Amino acid sequence: RIGPLNMAGEAVEEDDYMSDAFISMQQDVRPGLPLTRRVKEAYHKEEKHKEANKKSKQKSLKEIETERRDTVLQSALGNENKGFALLQKMGYKTGQALGRNRDGIIEPIPLTIKTGRSGIGHEALQKRKAEEKLENYRKKIQGRKEAEAKAADHFRMRFKNKQEERKVDGDLRKSQRACLHLDGEKGINVPREKWYWAVAEQREDENEEEEEEEEDEEYGDEELSSLEKLEILTAYLRKEHLYCIWCGTAYQDNEDLLSNCPGDCSADHD
Repeated sequence: RIGPLNMAGEAVEEDDYMSDAFISMQQDVRPGLPLTRRVKEAYHKEEKHKEANKKSKQKSLKEIETERRDTVLQSALGNENKGFALLQKMGYKTGQALGRNRDGIIEPIPLTIKTGRSGIGHEALQKRKAEEKLENYRKKIQGRKEAEAKAADHFRMRFKNKQEERKVDGDLRKSQRACLHLDGEKGINVPREKWYWAVAEQREDENEEEEEEEEDEEYGDEELSSLEKLEILTAYLRKEHLYCIWCGTAYQDNEDLLSNCPGDCSADHD
């Protein structure tokens, strides 16, 4: 705007107190800095305007309730409270615990403010559902771990059984070869049982009748497992030939066998 004239008769332009230039200038108010009367008046006017805005600003009902509640909760109960007055008549003093033995609570039960719009008990229901979901998840993980451990044990057991079966089959074949050799040394041409000798090394000069009988015997032998055959055959070798397949030795007599052989099974020789 145009201000008063100067000595030369020229109009002097004054700063508008609502302009950015004036605001930026009045913000640089430092102690000891000389201010013109016009700047001081504009500064005080702005401060009054701010204070009036603060006073005129109305608080919401929620803010007012929160302030009142916080004020009341932070202040201790006084004699004007009927409940507190009754406690004092019964001998209660401020700071003491409740109860005959003074072992109760000291502070009042805290007030829990419900801020959501859900119904009463909804939060407890949600919490219970979350706990059940977590428990079900834990049970599922535990069941999966147990299933994996059981499967691993089953696999190890099957692997161990296969190894044992292979070992038994190997010992049985070894016993059959030893039986064929020792029976041959004694002049025995026919085994006591067909499976006593190795199948590939048995003589094939039997007639048809003997073949039919052997088929019947073989049918009966199928009921015996490899372990049972091994036990029977090793007992035969020890009794008839004083021979132990695990020692690999033919002993001189029964006393020599019992005193020097650890036992009649593979586990005794480990």
